[in-house]
Amino acid sequence: MSGPNAGRSLSLVERRDPLAHPAEQKRRLRSLPLAREFEQSLLGAGLWPLRPTRIDVMQVNVGKLCNQTCRHCHVDAGPDRTESMDRATMELCLSALAATDIPTVDITGGAPELHPHFRWFVAEIRKLGRHVIDRCNLTILETPSHRDLPGFFAEHSVEVVCSLPHHAKLSTDRQRGDGVHERSIRALRRLNEVGYGQGRAEARLVIVTNPVGAFLPGPQASLEREWRRELLDKHGLVFDALYTITNLPISRYLEWLESSGNLERYLESLVAAFNPKAAGAVMCRNTLSIGWDGQLYDCDFNQMLDMPVAPEAPAHIRDFDRSRLEARSIQVDRHCYGCTAGAGSSCGGATT
Repeated sequence: MSGPNAGRSLSLVERRDPLAHPAEQKRRLRSLPLAREFEQSLLGAGLWPLRPTRIDVMQVNVGKLCNQTCRHCHVDAGPDRTESMDRATMELCLSALAATDIPTVDITGGAPELHPHFRWFVAEIRKLGRHVIDRCNLTILETPSHRDLPGFFAEHSVEVVCSLPHHAKLSTDRQRGDGVHERSIRALRRLNEVGYGQGRAEARLVIVTNPVGAFLPGPQASLEREWRRELLDKHGLVFDALYTITNLPISRYLEWLESSGNLERYLESLVAAFNPKAAGAVMCRNTLSIGWDGQLYDCDFNQMLDMPVAPEAPAHIRDFDRSRLEARSIQVDRHCYGCTAGAGSSCGGATT
């Protein structure tokens, strides 16, 4: 990998960087002066303690192995990561799902498609009649052993939520490495060829974009119009929706913020942009995050910071109890400002 990512093509773990440890990430965030703590902001919004509404989404992180090492990755995923959910834990997820009416399973990673049981897992979830979302980095579809995945997705009516930092080559390659934009465009084209992005619910194609610098995303609706125009005019591509996601100051994005001298200013901007309406619609209120080892978390970000669900709730998927999980208090810290700033940010894009 060349360009701005040179020397950063290994994960924090592989580089033995202190920021590979969640406790160190939290320590550095807590060392900064803030106008108010996140709990205080929630209290002022009448949302403290923060509690779930109803679990509608089971988000399963099947591992940290990825074919890319992106500069802003909150998972610290990469080709050198070996964490992977075993088949027994996947079966526990299926058992918990079968015992409820939770409608949606959101599969993430790493690159979830690299998991050896990924296709089996998708097929089993679909047998239960549940909607499947695949969090796809697009370039995985260009690898030889995964080129047939667009057809597999179409066969199983999988919603493909794919990440692409920007519709322009320079911005995308700056964050993800040289050649990523070109491969991503080819992958989008092949998804279009099997019917994705044509406005059909069974072949829904969503693009997720996050800022490439130390700033909040622009308005989601206007950005979607811009992306539709640019991708259609320049590449003949179509998609169903664009989601904007705020970069949270953890893991490799935290590293970048520090190295670029932007950390304190960025965190201050998140605090200043706190939106009570966005706080009421955060994804942790209707989503349960399951780690590769079966541990339960309020969200994927808390998972990466080793912040499990509250002690009063079941800690592992083997002990799944929906009523107890929906009665828990949600664990928060300073990074949570990322989900409540401006128009809000969730796995489903802006929240307000």
